Amino acid sequence: MAEIEILALDHIDLTVRDLARSTEFYGMVLPALGMRRVAHESYVAWGNGHMNIGLRAATAEQRSVPFERTRAGLHHLALRARSRDDVDRLHAFLVRNGITVLDPPAAYPQYGPGYYAVFFSDPDGMKLEVVHFPWGYWRRVQERGDDERPRDARP
Repeated sequence: MAEIEILALDHIDLTVRDLARSTEFYGMVLPALGMRRVAHESYVAWGNGHMNIGLRAATAEQRSVPFERTRAGLHHLALRARSRDDVDRLHAFLVRNGITVLDPPAAYPQYGPGYYAVFFSDPDGMKLEVVHFPWGYWRRVQERGDDERPRDARP
């Protein structure tokens, strides 16, 4: 079979414990990131022409189970910003709106040269990230499949 080239993430659906509460949260945060509400009959979604983020209600038996990043499934969701200033402006927006900031904007050289991000939490405790990094470096890493930087051997 010929190799199939994947161009980008098209959409991601998040399962949430309280759909109304999460709709309010994402309805505040995602428009600040340039996303618009997308009408859909079976779930709540936002899109920006590059990707969609959807919300789906957890089943009744799963509504009492807290989100845990170390379980199988979603660890965290990272969205790429155009500039460090965009990361800083989002941080100011989060603080202004009382949204839980896990880690304020900072450089994270362990993730690559120029990596700059803010980490925050949604109402279920899912870790969200908005990151800016120079695309040229990471494009080469992703195309080649390797990163020449020395790595810590710990898993």
